[in-house]
Formats: sequence, structure tokens, C-alpha cells
Amino acid sequence: MALAALGGASPLAGQRVWTNTLYPYAYYTSVDGFWIAGHFSEYSPLGFAPRPEANGAAVTVDGAASTQGSYLLLVDAEAPALWDGWRVGLTLSANRDNRLGFFGPGNATVNDADSVGPGSPYFYKVSRSRQYARLTVQRRVIGALRVLAGAQLEHTDFRALPGASAFSRDLTAGVVDSTRIPFTDELVRAGLVFDTRDVELVPHSGVLLEALYAAGRGYNRRTASAKVYVNPTEKLVIAGRLAAEAMGGRPPLAAELEMESSELPYVAVGGYRSLRGYYDARFTGPGKLLGGLEARYGLLWAPTLFELDLVAFYDAGRVFDAGQSVTLTTKGLHQSGGGALGFRFGRNTVLTFGYGRGGEGGQILFGTSWSF
Repeated sequence: MALAALGGASPLAGQRVWTNTLYPYAYYTSVDGFWIAGHFSEYSPLGFAPRPEANGAAVTVDGAASTQGSYLLLVDAEAPALWDGWRVGLTLSANRDNRLGFFGPGNATVNDADSVGPGSPYFYKVSRSRQYARLTVQRRVIGALRVLAGAQLEHTDFRALPGASAFSRDLTAGVVDSTRIPFTDELVRAGLVFDTRDVELVPHSGVLLEALYAAGRGYNRRTASAKVYVNPTEKLVIAGRLAAEAMGGRPPLAAELEMESSELPYVAVGGYRSLRGYYDARFTGPGKLLGGLEARYGLLWAPTLFELDLVAFYDAGRVFDAGQSVTLTTKGLHQSGGGALGFRFGRNTVLTFGYGRGGEGGQILFGTSWSF
């Protein structure tokens, strides 16, 4: 991996200072092969007073392309600490997941190696293209409690890959609603966020609690999550996560594949952000349950500058079919575990490289943030 940084600073109105970073990087994942990526950020640092936010305000641009035909272009403008008590974020994204998993709906779908062959090399994969604009506004109510409101406009399309596939099978059979592919969604969101993390992007202590409601075209979702971070010794962080989501109405496939959060939605269940060790989007359903435990130990530790962490993790999760209640249960859980190396540079750059293994083999993992 090659990293290069270019920086400059210039004072703007109100004595606010802006600086920038630019670097390319490369990585590999089991799902999409090799990636070439680049990151640019123009941001206003917080100054010397310790605060949990990554910066006062920032505009970042990320671009990436893989050898398997996937790509990502993301422009993110955020102001988490520009105005006292307010947080505003706007994200524009266009991406294609050209090897996203699709095994059919349900928690007990089969991953049969015999289904993959010369005439069906992508039997359990589908190509998904998405473009969206997402606005989020948060206002501090009291202490660490914030109220959230947001809106999103999104267009999602799916394309069957060459050969026989589970996606083509279910689309033809009507298991996947063909009238909602492609799907254009207008989504509104509201909720409460309670956040006591010491540093938001690389927390060592604190909690993040979220209770969210979202309504889209013909469906709604209710999401609750709790993330806890404990710092028993200087170099050790123990992190835990429990999250659940229920969907009502008639959610399309595009919505069922993701789970809501106060930041950006993420693929669930399966993949780096939800169930490491299983293929991305391995299990699909309107209800979701996730749990996780992670230990991060600082092999190299310069808290204000650099961190090299050895990570061990355990994840568990499942989906619930339409008509099933989402409950806290140990029945039907899919489990995985693994390890990773995490690199932190400054307050707002994290790169992780790891391997997770579940009941169907293993996955090479990469992330530009902690899994949770």
C-alpha cells in the first residue's frame, strides 16, 4: 500500500483554519478482488481543546475501483462542530457493488458449492448500482442527547450476472418483486442519539445509543442499536454492539439489504459492517439482529499521532422473515470470528486489514473505519 499526503492551511473568515490531505491506497478483499482508491479531504481542525468530533467541518471525496467491476464515488460534507449544538451532514454517492451476495430471502438459505460451476460462476452474486443524496441534521437537546432528522433520495437497480443465478431464479418466480426493480426511494428519518464517545471515529470509552424511525415508498423501518466502549488499560479497548431492526409495509429488496444508522446505512446481514466471516449480504430479510464483541490492543501507541492495533472479534447475526417478530434470541444465529490489524493516523483516518471465518469459510476484510 502506498500512502502520500499533501497539506496546506489558510485562514478564512472568523479565523477558522482549513487544511487538506490527499493520498492514494490499494487493498484486496475476497468479494471484489484488488481495489485502487484515493481520498481527499478539505477540513477545519478542532484546535487544541479536546472534543469528540473528528473536525469542525470537512468536505471529503473518496473514489475507488476494483478488478471485479465494482466502483465507488462519494462526496461527503459535514459540520459536526461548526455551530454550537448543531450537526449537519450531506452525502452524495454513486457506486456499483458488482459482486454483491444474493442467496435468496430468509435466515436458512443454502450456500451449495455445487450450484457454482462453468455455467453459473456467479450463482450467489448480483450486481447492484446505487445513487443517492442523504441529508442529516442533528440538534443537541441536553448533555449527550441529540435529536435527528433527515431525508434521502435514492435510486437502486440490480443486474443479473452471466449464467444461472439465485437472483434470476427468484426474480422469475416472483420471490423478488420485479415491479420494484429498479427502485427510486424518497426516505425521511427521525430519531434520538445518545453519544458519550471520547473520540467519535476511534472511540476508547463511552456509549452510542440510537433509536431511529425511517419511512420510504411503501415501507418503514425501526432501528435500535447500542455500542459500548471500555478502556480497562491504556492500550486495550473492549467494544460491544447490539442492534436490531424491524421493517413494516412492503419493503423492496433494495431496502432489505441494508440497515439504518445515524451516519450511513450499511449492508446487513453479512460483510465487514455486520457479520464478518460471511459474504456480503449473505442473509436477506426485513428483520435483522446483530451482536458483536471486539478487543483492540495497541501494539504501537502514540495517542495523538498514531496507533497500530491488534484486533480480535466475534460477530453474530440473523434475519427474520416477513411476518416474524424481531426478538432477542440465540436461536438461528450465524456466528463468525477473526482478527485484524488496525492503523490509526491522527484523529480521523483508520485503515483495517483482517480475516473473518464463519460457518461457510472465510473472508479477507478491509475497512476505512472500525466495524462498529
